[in-house]
Amino acid sequence: MRIAILGAGSLGTIIGALITMKSQNQHVVELIDTNKAHVEALNSNGAKIVGSLELNVPVKAVTPDQMEGHYDLVLLLTKQTFNEGALTNLLKNLHKDSTVCTLQNGIPEESVASFVGKERTVGGAVGFGATWVSPGVSMLSSSYEAIQKFAFDIGEIDGTITPRIKKIKEILDHVGNTEIMTDLMDVRWTKLLMNATFSGMSAALGCTFGDVLDNEIAMYALAYVADETIKAAKANGHKVVHMQGNDMGFLEIKENETPADKLEFYNRVWTKHRGTKASMLQDLEKEIPCEVDYINGFVSRKGKEGGVATPYNDLIVSLIKEAENNKVVPDFQTNIKKFLQLSTILSTNLQQII
Repeated sequence: MRIAILGAGSLGTIIGALITMKSQNQHVVELIDTNKAHVEALNSNGAKIVGSLELNVPVKAVTPDQMEGHYDLVLLLTKQTFNEGALTNLLKNLHKDSTVCTLQNGIPEESVASFVGKERTVGGAVGFGATWVSPGVSMLSSSYEAIQKFAFDIGEIDGTITPRIKKIKEILDHVGNTEIMTDLMDVRWTKLLMNATFSGMSAALGCTFGDVLDNEIAMYALAYVADETIKAAKANGHKVVHMQGNDMGFLEIKENETPADKLEFYNRVWTKHRGTKASMLQDLEKEIPCEVDYINGFVSRKGKEGGVATPYNDLIVSLIKEAENNKVVPDFQTNIKKFLQLSTILSTNLQQII
């Protein structure tokens, strides 16, 4: 099988390297990225993985203009902000039975299908984090245990279990455990919850997941981000489900509950990802557009459609957009005060720890 890793950034480099290494030449794997220096480093020095895993794997890498022939499977890891250009360019490299498996943040299946066709689109969620280090080098910032147990959740859009989804699982199992889901869109909302919370706060505050976990104010605000996301999902006919062995629906703040009731859950589930820095923050550091419109912004839009107020997601969008426009990295102390100000306006339980 001919496999393309389209968008071989921090995650794509690790995924491409592990599939290349562990499939033992069963497949032809190409890592594709627009960063020419990265592509050159991958071809010259191999894909170097640091952090929780130390590896150096010889790989084949190309830029999009160097793609030739047809790919049987495309693992899509570009930012959603680049979908139109990337997918339009990809069409010439697809045959009628090609499959594009989107492993992007947010809920991109409908958008991807509009370019490549619904019949060629399947979806998936990534359960681990990675950080760009330098050309050819990516850091696995989640624990190796996390990638072994919870690498991917994948599924057909209509929830059926098909031969092709089983084949994709077989391939992704080279990276880490991959689960086939019959409730893909609910899984997508659940992954969106995980991104909107820690990725959103990491980017808005300019810090790692561990820094968020260690700050009680940030965690109280994050709990409301999760609550808004769950309520927006329900208002749009979806639900959040179990992920990585945990019932994410527990994070909804119900009557007579406060964020304090959820903190043990957050610490237990996310401690293994303490070293992760949100890809949105990495984009802000590189002064390139980030995906906040497709993560916290998506929650805000769907909340409005469903009549659900989303002030904490709205604030994250505002803070990240401000940093993006000013080409700066958000300042933790400055922005944490803005969450306190929002809490005062809303009279939420965040005031309990002021």
